Amino acid sequence: MPSTHKKVIVRKIDRDTVNGHVAPANFVRDGKLELLNTSGNVVAIDLADIKCVFFVREFGDSDSLSRKTFTTRPRSEGLWVRIKFRDGEILEGLMPNDLALTTPDGFLINPPDLRSNVQRLFVPRGALESLTVLAVIGATHRQRRGPTDLRQVPMFGE
Repeated sequence: MPSTHKKVIVRKIDRDTVNGHVAPANFVRDGKLELLNTSGNVVAIDLADIKCVFFVREFGDSDSLSRKTFTTRPRSEGLWVRIKFRDGEILEGLMPNDLALTTPDGFLINPPDLRSNVQRLFVPRGALESLTVLAVIGATHRQRRGPTDLRQVPMFGE
């Protein structure tokens, strides 16, 4: 199997799980997740049946997260979000602060503890009750372009 395929554990809404591999660039097609399961069969799972897709380091380790929320403000750049699933479970994570990376099918989220087995999560939009942006972390300050206003008096030795 090419190294470009990522190990995933798919947790369905009915709490059933499926282990397999996906192509990281286009694993969702026509509302279905295309998965090569551990038996070597290609399986298409409807996104409506999926609660969350865990991108993991190893299959043997647990797919559950050791921490579901951040203990302090995250240091990495991005959107600090809190998602609430339809079954009431709450999870925090970081999303990229780039609308071009958001798909109509769902969200890619980095979990609070990147040292755990779970490296990234894909959450289908249909599995969510709500998504709340808690903070924008690491926003860059843009400098003004164009000529400076010479009518402004400099203050404090600028």
